[in-house]
Amino acid sequence: MAIQRQKAQVTQKNRQTPRQKSQRQSRSKKSPASAKKVIAINASLSGIRIALLENNQLAELLWELPDTDRVVGNIYLGKVRKVVPGMNAAFVNIGYARDGFLHFSETGSSLQSILEFLDEEVDEEADLPIFSTKRSGDITIPLQAGQLLLVQAVREPYGGKGIRLSTNLSLPGRLLVLLPFTKGIGVSRKITDAAERRRLRTIIRRMLPKGVGCIVRTEAFQQPDYLIEKDLKNLLETWEQIQAKARNATEPQLLHKDASFVQTLVRDLFRSDIHKLIVDSKKLYREIRAYLQDIAPTMLDRVHFYRGKKSLFEHLRITHEIEQCYSREVPLPSGGSIVFDHTEAMLVIDVNSRKSSEGKRSQEAVAFQTNMEAAQEIARQLRLRDVGGLIVIDFIDMQQEANRKKLYETMKSLLQKDRAVTVVFPLTQLSLMQITRQRIRKNITQILTQECPTCNGRGTITSVHLTLNYIENWLRQFRQQSKEFRLLLTVHPSVAEYLQSGKISRLVRLMLKYFVKLNLKVDPFLPVNQFRFYSIKQQADITGLV
Repeated sequence: MAIQRQKAQVTQKNRQTPRQKSQRQSRSKKSPASAKKVIAINASLSGIRIALLENNQLAELLWELPDTDRVVGNIYLGKVRKVVPGMNAAFVNIGYARDGFLHFSETGSSLQSILEFLDEEVDEEADLPIFSTKRSGDITIPLQAGQLLLVQAVREPYGGKGIRLSTNLSLPGRLLVLLPFTKGIGVSRKITDAAERRRLRTIIRRMLPKGVGCIVRTEAFQQPDYLIEKDLKNLLETWEQIQAKARNATEPQLLHKDASFVQTLVRDLFRSDIHKLIVDSKKLYREIRAYLQDIAPTMLDRVHFYRGKKSLFEHLRITHEIEQCYSREVPLPSGGSIVFDHTEAMLVIDVNSRKSSEGKRSQEAVAFQTNMEAAQEIARQLRLRDVGGLIVIDFIDMQQEANRKKLYETMKSLLQKDRAVTVVFPLTQLSLMQITRQRIRKNITQILTQECPTCNGRGTITSVHLTLNYIENWLRQFRQQSKEFRLLLTVHPSVAEYLQSGKISRLVRLMLKYFVKLNLKVDPFLPVNQFRFYSIKQQADITGLV
């Protein structure tokens, strides 16, 4: 009987429909036992930190500072201030002191639809800019100064650059993304079952207004009809509110603010493959549960409030990994290291190997091993630090083409886990690898550091040698216009130490050379490159007189 039951089970399994098999396979791919994921949220006076752990290892780190004005996802009514064909862009007033930046590549077919919606006319006789593309050739961009536009922030401002804008509006929900002014229904490629894709399209098609598009997110897979309909209904109501505000507005202003930081996190990160979400703030715990109750009640049992005595991140043993996110140098398992150097244009990463006195054959093996370890850590650190833009990696030279190709393929594979769009280029003859990574917000270094007031952001401080030169120049000019010879000099401790060193100190040499009596005072709060001269006779600061 047991054998007959076993055969019956096998027969039943083989009779499963293609859809049932696909669903079973998708479930197994979605949450494999080897990829346990946890989201940890820590709230403190210094802000909110979100850590994504994969197999108990830190994979992503997000940090929201207090009173931060987040703009990505916001929709504005803007006014074109200036069109610059040479930059393939326009500058758009969206109600802030600094104009937003709208590149022609961020317009597309939605631009014309938006102009028609706002009843904005285009002067056909005007000299409109031409945008050359590889795919579609030359495209005329109907942008002119003074036009009103609906635009969305797609990247935070950083450095001296303003908010990056797009006319390709999108309203993300948990299961769907609404695309105003864009036609068509798209389904995530990760949903491979044909019957499921048809079901999802059918649900969307019967509710979607004409001229509005939609993308079905991976999370919609096997979700009941009513949840998908509810998500779409909420998005359509939001879009109707935005349209009403836009029609009544005449000046640049904010029309729609994206969800809060925590709600955005839950919407975009707290997917079905996340095993647990832990938060140590009662306020955030309640906010998350209230938000999930509305959009994904089935996920409520995965949300936990942390009550331990240790800090949450110490409990999860990721404090050291977080500290490495701010470090310039990160060690590798074999004894090598990777060094991060930020410039205005790019991030440069240098790969260093451990010292080896072995032969040439071993040097190739050491280089290959170190480079492979570096690739693993670099891919991880790019996600952790949320680095965007151009990244150049200086790998250790390898002679064998097979090793060079293996390194390139490995890096491409590792970066597929990254939520940001990345492009990897093969190694050059100088063993340099170029990577571009989508820039959305400030990276972790930009968030947690500020420009050095002494060196104006160059990352260095003025040498005491140069400070002494400034002091001597001051004295020279002072003695040319004054006969006063008793002064008090205030400097940083490192400068004072330098002035007093030597058999005949530099301070004595200054006094002898310029025939002046100098009393030295130390001020640890004075920057290294600054000094103060006080007149004992006048009882006043005379530094600015020279």
